[in-house]
Amino acid sequence: MTEDSEIPADAAPELAETDDAESDEAEPRHPAVPSVGGSDDAHSVPRAEGVRTHRPASEHGTIPADQIGPADPDGPVPAAPEHDHEHDHESSGTKDGGDDCGCGSSCGCSDGEEAKPAVAADGGATPSNVTPDGQLDLGEMTEPAEGVSQDIESENPPDERVGLPEGVDLDTPGYEIRDRMNDIETPDEKTWFMELDEAVIDEDRCIQCGTCVAACPSDSIGIGEDDLPELVKMCTGCSLCWDFCPRGGLRYERQWKLTGGDDNVKGAGDPITEFSATVEEDWRENAQDGGVVTSVLIHLLEEGEIDGAMVATESETEPWKAEPFLATTPEELIANAGSFYNQTMAVGAVDVEQWADKLPTTDPEELSLALVGTPCEIEGVRALQDFGWDYAAHETGVRAIDYTIALMCTKNFNYETLLGEMVEEQRDIPIESIGKLDVLHGDLMVWDTDGEMVLQEEIEHFHDAALKGCDECADFTGFTADLTVGSVGSSDEYSSVIVRTEQGMKAWDLTKDDLDFHDLEDRSAIGKLQGWDKKKAFESLEREFDPDAPRFIDYTDHAENYGTELNPHDAGH
Repeated sequence: MTEDSEIPADAAPELAETDDAESDEAEPRHPAVPSVGGSDDAHSVPRAEGVRTHRPASEHGTIPADQIGPADPDGPVPAAPEHDHEHDHESSGTKDGGDDCGCGSSCGCSDGEEAKPAVAADGGATPSNVTPDGQLDLGEMTEPAEGVSQDIESENPPDERVGLPEGVDLDTPGYEIRDRMNDIETPDEKTWFMELDEAVIDEDRCIQCGTCVAACPSDSIGIGEDDLPELVKMCTGCSLCWDFCPRGGLRYERQWKLTGGDDNVKGAGDPITEFSATVEEDWRENAQDGGVVTSVLIHLLEEGEIDGAMVATESETEPWKAEPFLATTPEELIANAGSFYNQTMAVGAVDVEQWADKLPTTDPEELSLALVGTPCEIEGVRALQDFGWDYAAHETGVRAIDYTIALMCTKNFNYETLLGEMVEEQRDIPIESIGKLDVLHGDLMVWDTDGEMVLQEEIEHFHDAALKGCDECADFTGFTADLTVGSVGSSDEYSSVIVRTEQGMKAWDLTKDDLDFHDLEDRSAIGKLQGWDKKKAFESLEREFDPDAPRFIDYTDHAENYGTELNPHDAGH
């Protein structure tokens, strides 16, 4: 140390005796800290051995040497100078029994000055909410209100986001956010919902079958207000929504061989048998054509073959708009007899948990269901059932489908465009006044609630209301279904029934005794419409129609054929 340095009063003796020459060369040390090394003649406070160290009652101040350990051979460490003012601390246990705390300036005591906040010996301040005896003092606490919500004074209601910049969109961020989070590149074979959105939904090619909803293992896909699939939570990039989409990665014609073999590809299929049939019960009056579908389902229920059937029901808020419904009684089936001309996303609604209150409380693996749908919906179900992949909540429901009934279909329609715009607005027919709808002999027919026909017009006049993805479908008669039912090929009030599988034959045998039926009246009519449907599909498809090709189409191959963007999730969509 230099001559101008002030040596603290409580410094250890060896520090006070250090001469100037030694201090200039020695490594600087903090005052009041004894040396633990150095020359042999240096002195330090030895560690107490066998003696219990006693901490003084005072919260602050230097510990007197006589309470640390055995006496130092050179004498006690000098105590801090005594204050000449009264101190309200307890006695610090000094050698002469004085009432000074021995803290020097560390506790804030000073002559003629107001006491300052105490500073602990380790340099930290004493907490303001701790009493001198070390107890926590929280002050006065407000008792919480009981049984009522407590008012919170705020400029903004608690349910409003504070400080939201104007124009900020709070929707799920695009996948390009991954580029700002890490440098991991997406593997080429990994396909996201954004690819399906880009290539199918945004391109107006979605046929609203709901297969992508059922295929998603993380339940990340829902149904939006526009009746189209939408992402409702994080996509995992598992590729299943793309793989099983009949307008995306699923080569739907590859599924046809599951039921009819090569003949399904070359002609109108190779069914087991075909009939024209009608129901004789009184309830058939409200059914479509012969009411065969409803009759088959009722017999399956009554025989214990199924626990329920996924059918279409009319929306409670929008007349003539179809929604998916699980019927579990004959009464529910009869009440929902008839046809609608918009898709219901039926495959996406085959969720056991959604209908738990209507199903028996048995082992879910023992459930048995029937599905009535369009040919594309049946294709999606068959593809899902044909693979051992896990698709979460929908897996049990999909695998429970033991009977499939396809409705003959050349195209389906957008509800708002067909009924809201073209029928109600352009042709002045209120939707709520419609009693029956049918597409027969190439015409759209509409009857009012009194049974009077109010519209009969070529279906081609309503082409703009059709789902554009339907143009790519070549499956008019539902090649992958157990049973196919429609009006083409039979006279009025009869349904054409095509039995394609042994399971379909079992359902027919359970029902036929309660039907009026005979051989199919006009097979050529079905064949001609099937041929027309294929020709239209071949013209609309941008890819090759190849039933022998691999079942799944890579997104990169699809993008090359359709001109869609590669990796749209990285492009800020």
